[in-house]
Amino acid sequence: MKSYLKQYIDGKWVESEGGKRHEVIDPATEQPCTEITLGSAADVDKAVAAARRAFESWSQSSVEERAALLGRIIEEYKARIPDLAQAISQEMGAPIGFATAAQAPTGLGHFMSTLKALNSFEFEERLGRARVVHEALGVVAMITPWNWPLNQICAKVAPALAAGDTMVLKPSEESPGCAMILAEIMDKAGVPAGVFNLVNGDGPGVGAALSSHRDVDMVSFTGSTRAGIAVAQAAAATVKRVHQELGGKAANLVLEGADLAAVLPPTVQGVLANSGQSCIAPTRLLVNASQVGEATQIVKTMMEATKVGDPSVMGAHIGPVVNKAQYEKIQGLIQSAIDEGATLVTGGTGRPDGHNAGYFIRPTLFTDVTPGMRIAQEETFGPVATITSYDTQDEAIRIANDTPYGLSATISGDPAAAAKVAGRLRAGLVTINSWSPDGNAPFGGYKQSGNGRENGKYGLTDFMEVKTVVGEPA
Repeated sequence: MKSYLKQYIDGKWVESEGGKRHEVIDPATEQPCTEITLGSAADVDKAVAAARRAFESWSQSSVEERAALLGRIIEEYKARIPDLAQAISQEMGAPIGFATAAQAPTGLGHFMSTLKALNSFEFEERLGRARVVHEALGVVAMITPWNWPLNQICAKVAPALAAGDTMVLKPSEESPGCAMILAEIMDKAGVPAGVFNLVNGDGPGVGAALSSHRDVDMVSFTGSTRAGIAVAQAAAATVKRVHQELGGKAANLVLEGADLAAVLPPTVQGVLANSGQSCIAPTRLLVNASQVGEATQIVKTMMEATKVGDPSVMGAHIGPVVNKAQYEKIQGLIQSAIDEGATLVTGGTGRPDGHNAGYFIRPTLFTDVTPGMRIAQEETFGPVATITSYDTQDEAIRIANDTPYGLSATISGDPAAAAKVAGRLRAGLVTINSWSPDGNAPFGGYKQSGNGRENGKYGLTDFMEVKTVVGEPA
């Protein structure tokens, strides 16, 4: 079992003050694989105080100093990709090949795109008699999820460093190992003491203490909408900035007459990748009534061809979902669809054949799903797709927008026709014949999917304050 029992505060690994031991469960074996210490409010106070002290000097560092630091982090990160991938695979169940090729490199990508953005960022502009300046915001609390752990951590850490902020990170207690390795990377790269701090913990403990802390200037949170509301409520008393990337329920609007054999595989793959544990997974296929039969056969073939297996073994299979609670939630949503009258095409409840333990889900497809069903409204976070038929494009757009979420949407079909539809979809990200975002472009949601943007220059902007200076001598 890996052991990470200390917190990283003020440039040192320190014992927790009043924390408690916590075991991380390997979702493939249901056995402990890592132990950490869930921190306390006292740990949070120490970390915030360290970040506050460090802000005085780090906020005044030059762009050249910050760029040099990002460059050193990038080189150290590259050397640790095998370790990062191993931690992710064991703790949240991503197959080792996927963890190595996709999960771990996404974090590196954020440091690289942030460095590129920093080197070209305009920190000042003149507006008449005024000088408008982008400057460091302050102490940022970062609360991140387990599903793409390094992606979401580095999407916050990289721009905060580049902006001149200091930070306290609380990674998910479900997948903390890669965050601890990242702290080692930061330390070796020479991040000044107090600029980056890490306190492990859960939401009600460390998360709540960070959100309400009066010396924290901003909370950047990625996770469920339910938890995001709690963070915003805790932060309201101190009027700090709250930056959120929350849940999603992406539609895959399949345009009438589309070449389904060509356009469906790359978009439906987003439902299967990472065992469906992606907030932008395009799980709701909206298909014209004339093509539902063909679409059903194509997606059914994909689901049944997807192997489910041991995440420690190299291969093109998918692994388990992260924990028992997620497994039971997905099982409940599958059963709800059956109970509400959807047609089960393949998959269903229970583990796949050959698996008597572990939180493995059968790749599942439903047809005859109506917009009011639970499975069409609630974020599934598993390898489960639904097909809903439509008669007109206006109806399809209405169904696509008919959820509380607005993180992403996918359009499958002729790109020129899709481009005309994109502007009518209420989502922060619209992909055409694909499902992945662009790491240099802004990422974030509409409606209950959040209110901030990450990536590239937009991430830098969201981690800065804007100051206007009037009356300076010419």
